[in-house]
Amino acid sequence: MSVDYDAVLADMVAVARQAGALTLGYFERFRELEIGIKGPADFVSEADKESELLIRRFLAERYPDWSFTGEEFPPVDGQDQDFRWLVDPIDGTTNFLNGMHYTISIALRRGNETVCGALYNPAANEMFTVIRGQGALLNGTRLQVSGQSEIGLLTVGTGLPTSNLFTFPGAYQRLQDIRDPIGAVRVVGSSANSCAYVACGRLTGYFEESGLIDWAVGVLLVQEAGGIVTDWQGRGPEFYEKTGTVIVANTATHAYLLDKLRSAPVKNPAD
Repeated sequence: MSVDYDAVLADMVAVARQAGALTLGYFERFRELEIGIKGPADFVSEADKESELLIRRFLAERYPDWSFTGEEFPPVDGQDQDFRWLVDPIDGTTNFLNGMHYTISIALRRGNETVCGALYNPAANEMFTVIRGQGALLNGTRLQVSGQSEIGLLTVGTGLPTSNLFTFPGAYQRLQDIRDPIGAVRVVGSSANSCAYVACGRLTGYFEESGLIDWAVGVLLVQEAGGIVTDWQGRGPEFYEKTGTVIVANTATHAYLLDKLRSAPVKNPAD
């Protein structure tokens, strides 16, 4: 099946902007939002649900046979399950609920790979776009990962893990070992935005145990911007897409993080 990915991406950008306008309306009155709790450090608001429904309806009208997986509602299996949308309607919900930057992530999967994606930060009006094999862009400008290789100047993004995560044992000792020799560690608060920051050079690398929906677009952005993506043991997508233990980085930071994370529990797809 031949697909015009430029046209598909244009639709993704259009609906990401619509969802951005909707969520900004909530964001501007964040102190009034009603909050639900899904799990440890995992919140949901009315805005998450409204954003996902808006995106789902828009894409279903234009691509009725394709499948859809979002964060807030059960997946929809279309007649064509080779094509599947992966949508995080608000990545960084805790940020969102506290008036800090968040992202809207829309990825298109074909089979077992992400073929294009749009990642939108409404508060900053930053639209990251990517098509496999055609490079990564921020508001139309081509991206390249940082060329920084001096250990003392590396800037690494991550999250602060909760005890329910597989890789939690020893996590804070590993974080200290990572932090001491380098320039900085930053918690961006959104897996998707962290990956985007690596793609555009604001971070030299990022690691976390997270999920495919969170960073499907971000991983492709980094790859198309010249970065490296593996799991914590240096393995490819057949591992990190199932386990969620991902490193996205430039060459120097990737080597550094692989070394520092070698003591972490090894998560395999069956775990």
